[in-house]
Amino acid sequence: MNNGASLRILQMRFRVQFDHLGLVVKSLAKGRKVLAEALSLQAWTVEFRDELNGVLLQFGRDPAGVIFELLEPLDCKSPVYNALTTGKGILNHVAYRVADLAMIAEHMRVAGCAPTSEPKPAVAYGGRNIQFFITPLRMIIELVEAPDHAHEFFPEPPET
Repeated sequence: MNNGASLRILQMRFRVQFDHLGLVVKSLAKGRKVLAEALSLQAWTVEFRDELNGVLLQFGRDPAGVIFELLEPLDCKSPVYNALTTGKGILNHVAYRVADLAMIAEHMRVAGCAPTSEPKPAVAYGGRNIQFFITPLRMIIELVEAPDHAHEFFPEPPET
């Protein structure tokens, strides 16, 4: 079975939808500038300040429809601060929207993935829960319990 068929089966069975690639940046403004120049990102959401998850974040969309989440640590206690200071894990995670976080989380555990924390509400998703897992390949996957969520993009970053 090819990867495309495997993905369709996974999506049907677990109802996962690709949401975004998470990228750790020193500042959202610099991240927007670099992605606009390098990948022609021109559509952006508002900025979200998420104290519980320790980040200032914003989503951008490229012309192919790929969504990037820029993550700026709020302080040195942020879970992404180490990636920024070491330069490792800058392309931080891949995120999927799911209908049933508990069910998919159990599947992830059975598949050998370890949760990095308990589920937490996320400002960017209207308070719906997110949870991160690290795979045996050391890849981070974010699960977002918001199956029908759609980011709202604007041609220019809105004033916050």
